[in-house]
Formats: sequence, C-alpha cells, structure tokens
Amino acid sequence: MSIPEVSVVIPTRGRPESVGRAIRSALRQSFEDLEIIPVVDGPDTETASLLRTMDDERLRWIQLDCASGGSAARNAGVDAARGKWIAFLDDDDEWLPEKIQKQVALAEASSFAYPIVCSRLIARGPKADAIWPRKRPRSPLSEYLFCRSSVFQGEGLIQTSSLLTKRELMRMVPFQAGLRKHQDWDWLLRAATVDGTGIEFEPEPLLIWNTDRGTASVGSDQADNVSREWLQANRALFTPRAYAGFLLTVVTPQVLQGANKHRLFSIVWEAFAKGHPRAIDLLLFLGFCAIPKPVRYFLRSSFS
Repeated sequence: MSIPEVSVVIPTRGRPESVGRAIRSALRQSFEDLEIIPVVDGPDTETASLLRTMDDERLRWIQLDCASGGSAARNAGVDAARGKWIAFLDDDDEWLPEKIQKQVALAEASSFAYPIVCSRLIARGPKADAIWPRKRPRSPLSEYLFCRSSVFQGEGLIQTSSLLTKRELMRMVPFQAGLRKHQDWDWLLRAATVDGTGIEFEPEPLLIWNTDRGTASVGSDQADNVSREWLQANRALFTPRAYAGFLLTVVTPQVLQGANKHRLFSIVWEAFAKGHPRAIDLLLFLGFCAIPKPVRYFLRSSFS
C-alpha cells in the first residue's frame, strides 16, 4: 500500500456506536488518499469487535495495553501515522464529505511552514444547532479563545476534530499526556509558540461537533481546581486579559456546578491580581452567578 497523504487519528474508548459513525464519515471523504487510525485506549471488547467488521484497506487500528487518556491515544496514533498531514477526529463527532479536501488545499497553499488548519463547524446540541466560531482566529491566540465580547458562546473556537496539521509539527509538539482537562487548548497554545506556525481558517462548516457528550472525566467538585492548576502552570501562554477571561468565564461555571461556591471570591481576586479583567468578563461572571444553568441553556438555544 502506498504512503497516504493524510493520516486520520481517532482516539476512542467505550463508544463503539459513535466511533463507527465517526469512522464512516472519514471513509466518505471526497479526498481519498488517506489512512484512518482508530486508537482504542485500553481493553475494549465491543469496540475491537466493531473494528474487526469494518473492511477497508485504508483502515488500520491499534489498541493500547491500558487506558492512558486522550492525549496518549492521539500521540500513539501520530507515532503510527505515515501521512504528511495529520487530522484528528473525536469519536463522537463526524466530518462532512469535503472536510479533508478543503483543508489540504488550504494547507498546501499556506505561507506558513507549519500551518494549523481549522474550520467552522456545526455545534449540535440536544435542542438546536449553531454555526461556530462566529469570529475568525486572530492573535494573540489566548485572547481569541478566552476573551469574549458577547454573552453568548461560540465566538472564538478551535475544536480538535477540525484540526489538520503537519505530522512534523505533531512530532515536535505532541499532546501533553496525563492532562485531565483542556488537552486541545494546551496543545494549541504550545504549538502556536513554534516558529513557522500559523492558523489557516476555512469559513465553511466542515464537521458536526456533538456538544452533548454525556459524561465528564473530572468530578464537578474538582473540575475548577484542575482548570486553575492548568492555567497557573501555563500562565506564560496567556495574556493578562486572557488569564482573567479564563478564570471568569471558564472556571466560574465549573465552581457553580460543584459544592464549593466559596471559591468564587478567590477567582475574582486572582483575576484582578494576576490578570486584566474587562467589563464583559465581570458581566458574564455575574450572569453565571445570577442566572440558573437551565435558563442560560434555554436562552442560548433560542438565539442559536
């Protein structure tokens, strides 16, 4: 079999039905010069049984000896990949048919040595779809991701299943193994510091992101601490505005889901002490505290 142009890495565990849908969306791509590498993260009889039934020479799957997390599974897929370009697909998302074709064209025409190609997507929730992101990526990347200018989500977003980049860059900057949260943000912010990298953006939606994922890997009473520890460890990758924005718009909802509401004061204190909060950040913080989560979801669905 000849060396493919694109390697598709799909980490998965315990979701045979959804990973089957994801794989089929990759097999239906109009760009056919690719290989598809599902990486089963540890023992998983049902998923392994499904993969054995999928007959396509472009599909070759690997299984890790033990569950090691999404970052390790993606890195294992990159290590096994042969293509010039690496594309990632989460096991509960699906690509539209021209996703890879359009992104490879952007990548090949890029002036960057290591283009990071992403696109708009269809964010599919239980009650409504939305087209995200509403704004194109910009610099600094941390402010694009974490500095909102409206009360609704979806302004700045680079989602893992939208990514395509050079295998060479993935070897230089692998995903950080062992992270319990924010694996995609962590990789993006670190990769963006490499000389020669740059974001290429396709404005057409090229995938479906199923946002109702069901289960969380970190308990709600620990999630905010995990996020704050990650933020503090990576402070150099954030501008002061992005640092405050992350605390007030990402960590705050996690605190409100748990039983430790007293942590809200320390979040505001840290936002001012180590960051530069804007008026919209403080407005969103107050909105999270005052408006119940079901009401926020209803308003978001209505406007979407």
